[in-house]
Amino acid sequence: MLADQDPVVLLQHAGLNSLTGKTGLAMLRHRRGPIVAVIDPDHAGQCLETVTGISRSVPVVKDLAEALPFRPSVAVVGLAPSGGVLPEALRSDVLQALKAGLSVASGLHTHLADDPELSAAIRPGRWIWDLRCEPKGLRVAQARAAALPCKRVLAVGTDMAVGKMSACLAVHEAALRAGVCSAFVGTGQAGILISGSGVPLDAVRVDYAAGAVEAAVMDAASTLPDTGLVLVEGQGSLCHPGSTATLPLLRGSQPTALLLVHRAQQSCIHRLPEIALPPLGDLIQLCEGLASIGRPQDAGPPPRVRAVALNTAHLSDAECERSSAELSETLSLPCVDPIRQGADALLKALLAS
Repeated sequence: MLADQDPVVLLQHAGLNSLTGKTGLAMLRHRRGPIVAVIDPDHAGQCLETVTGISRSVPVVKDLAEALPFRPSVAVVGLAPSGGVLPEALRSDVLQALKAGLSVASGLHTHLADDPELSAAIRPGRWIWDLRCEPKGLRVAQARAAALPCKRVLAVGTDMAVGKMSACLAVHEAALRAGVCSAFVGTGQAGILISGSGVPLDAVRVDYAAGAVEAAVMDAASTLPDTGLVLVEGQGSLCHPGSTATLPLLRGSQPTALLLVHRAQQSCIHRLPEIALPPLGDLIQLCEGLASIGRPQDAGPPPRVRAVALNTAHLSDAECERSSAELSETLSLPCVDPIRQGADALLKALLAS
């Protein structure tokens, strides 16, 4: 429901320098359409690039009243707080936005449209988009995506929040620059808000999760020629004891290649340090093994990990270059940070699969 041309104001309360604001930060980094203002009282009046490191000229204001002169048409909840619950301070701006004639988009588990006061404030022709809702008409996956002629790449991560969406979007942007017809399938709130469509995987019942991914991939592929590329945003990690997302993504997308996403030099689950990450070579074999089953017999060669997207945000430039080179030599695969070093090498490896 969020169109590329819609002028957006981000509701980013206390989230410009916090992991809770990752949805809005991802939109600031990757959304191609206009973002006309960011609401964050903690950083009002400050330079966005100074606070976030994101090179985008957007004013940071204290409240909706200061944002309205920039003429937004959609207010987007840019926060992903623990439990997905709408903070009370942010709810006030949501209500004001609706009363001012804006539409509202939210990826929270709390469905804003279920709030009687918010729902009653919607102006004619405007809407609330609660994107974290299970799609209608789902069915069990049947490996239908395996018959698609286009290439399909799934991002698989060594941990949560390592940059699977950012890596896919960087490859997608590199493909478009190279003249390759490409589509991005968002599977989380930020990816869906940026692309305007996708499947909120964590809102889908487990029996239909692979089917929901399958339907989204089939839909994306329908817009591409046979030589096109579908990039599927990964979720979770096989290494994390609380994550179940990788299998339905594998089954539903029927990938032709895998893109491993890893935070450079990370050796354990970020918030569970007692759980060590396996050697990357072993994890690659595991991912490839799982991807090789549950496929039709005539589906072609089993998918392989063709490249590694590194997250080196915590490293210096020199450390980034050294880590990329060392891992490339160890794994005999292209290993680069697509944000700092560009995604062209990743794209080339994935298209060659």
